[in-house]
Amino acid sequence: MSFKSSARLIVLAAVVLFAFFGESFATCGSANCFLITGTQEGVAEKGRVVLDLSFRYVPQDRRLDGRDGTDEVLAPAIDFDSEAIVPDHHREIETLNELVQVDLAWGVSARLSVTAALPLLNHRYHEHFDDVGTPEEAFSNSAGTTGFGDLRLGVRQALLVRPQDLLVGSLSVELPTGPYRLRDDEGAIGEPTLMPGSGSTDLVLALHYAHVWGESGWEGFVSGGWKRSGRNPLEYRMGDERLLNAGLERRVGAGFTWSLQINGRSTGRDDYLGESVPSTGALLVNLTPGLRVMAREGETTFYLFAQVPVFQDVNEAQLAPRLGLLLGFSKAF
Repeated sequence: MSFKSSARLIVLAAVVLFAFFGESFATCGSANCFLITGTQEGVAEKGRVVLDLSFRYVPQDRRLDGRDGTDEVLAPAIDFDSEAIVPDHHREIETLNELVQVDLAWGVSARLSVTAALPLLNHRYHEHFDDVGTPEEAFSNSAGTTGFGDLRLGVRQALLVRPQDLLVGSLSVELPTGPYRLRDDEGAIGEPTLMPGSGSTDLVLALHYAHVWGESGWEGFVSGGWKRSGRNPLEYRMGDERLLNAGLERRVGAGFTWSLQINGRSTGRDDYLGESVPSTGALLVNLTPGLRVMAREGETTFYLFAQVPVFQDVNEAQLAPRLGLLLGFSKAF
């Protein structure tokens, strides 16, 4: 297949994924990295286990009102005791997101793998001013949380396997294993978007297509994903999430692979008791250069990616991410 024909096929796959997964582009948490690592998208060999350990760091301190910068981000609070949304409750300064995660894949057959994603540490450091516009207005940096996140279990199936083409589909369920009722210094349940877990059971679908151009070392890929969020026992529901990724990578020598990809993520508005929550939902697009290094035995891969925001559009005013970093390694047993 020629380069031009392959490029057309990748564009067609992108259009199909775009139509299937939603009308807009679509991380890990509210701001964790969303990208293709090249170590977690395929299927494991029959009887083998692939372990992937990663660390993600995403600072959120860009103050946006829609697409434009703003001097002030006023965010609502959810008063679960009174069952009310309190608008413009606090002035947000920054949120630092850190995630340590283990991903596992076990090859049941040559084309089918069972997968699990274990967010071992979901840490958020958060600064804001409480009770904005009142005599009690005060700075706080104690609203952040730390804990185990929501466990994701699923299956990954190779739908198309050819010498130069691979199409993989996956179906997962995200379980409410992380804490979502942690309380702040005043004894109230904290902000849902800062919790390690969501408290809801969610459905996740994804497709990934990759094409290799002969012996040139070039590979192109496109993928899409959709997450349907459930409602937790507090009657809070996170917005649905859509992802679309596309990129190129080039193998250099025996162990190095450079890549460049564009990653889109859109999230719908959260809702509480059936009412839309202000300052939730966004469209984020990142440009992501990356490097993978394979060890000599060929079964261990180290990787590093940096996500650079190129387009950000938020509902009302919100904090948006700056440069995000992802590093990790993958090993087959």
